[in-house]
Amino acid sequence: MVYNEKTVSKELVFEGKIIKVTSEKAELENGQIVTRELVTHNGGVCVVAVDDQQNTYLVRQFRYPFKEVLTEVPAGKREKDENPLECGTRELQEEIGATAENFVSLGKLYPTVAYDTEVIYMYLATGLSFSKQHLDEDEYIDVVKIPLKEAVEMVMRDELPDSKTQLAILKAYNYLQNN
Repeated sequence: MVYNEKTVSKELVFEGKIIKVTSEKAELENGQIVTRELVTHNGGVCVVAVDDQQNTYLVRQFRYPFKEVLTEVPAGKREKDENPLECGTRELQEEIGATAENFVSLGKLYPTVAYDTEVIYMYLATGLSFSKQHLDEDEYIDVVKIPLKEAVEMVMRDELPDSKTQLAILKAYNYLQNN
């Protein structure tokens, strides 16, 4: 069987600075018309920064939807058509004040496949050099240095609930163990 849904109409519901929401009609394989609500997002990048002593650098920041401070890998929103590696390089510098000699792609993540177009590209950064953060005027971030192995254990203890952080840390750890 071929799985496909053909878009037959689209209505803009909301357009903000970060997302756009549309209500769309789609035709299923059997001819039935269904409604699909779609969030369009430029996507983002996250970076697992690991130093020569196998420490990783995470950021702690307040996340409004959950009304709590979360610990995450450095990450940020891509601009329209921005190269993911350039975005990751920028976010690493902005959020933790670091540059990296080496970047390894860890793949991509579709965080919400049912209704959101967001794609998050994941990278491992090594060969770190540090200067100072360059935060946006509305960013309030603390940087924490944690042994990478401890970060993996934190993922497994459900202490890092952010999906991009969990997956990127596990993939970075696996990469470093096997390469």
